[in-house]
Amino acid sequence: MIRGQGGFIGADLSSYAQTHSPQEIREAILNPNKNSSRQDVVIAVTRDGRKYVGVARNEDNFSLQLQTLDGAFHLLMKSHLATLRHEPRSLMPSDYGSKLTKNDLDDLIKFLVKSSQEQP
Repeated sequence: MIRGQGGFIGADLSSYAQTHSPQEIREAILNPNKNSSRQDVVIAVTRDGRKYVGVARNEDNFSLQLQTLDGAFHLLMKSHLATLRHEPRSLMPSDYGSKLTKNDLDDLIKFLVKSSQEQP
């Protein structure tokens, strides 16, 4: 997301380049699982077999509020779950190194740098 536009599941990147160099941005795109500050991917499977994958937005001993990749929020009672896993990895795809050309990657980094320099 940039300035409230775009996706909703990941972080707002409006000012990301203010605190990260172009090389750090490149590394974050090519190796998203290297960043230790990311949110865990949560996989919840209900006893009736429904599977939810997303980010925990709220969790306590009894329930889990999960936001799935489509943006929907699901309130799940832990007593109704067959399995609940927190995986220490990013939701961001890890194959951008093979899917993006060098020029595509450079353009993305330039866009993030330019976006962070623009006034809100």
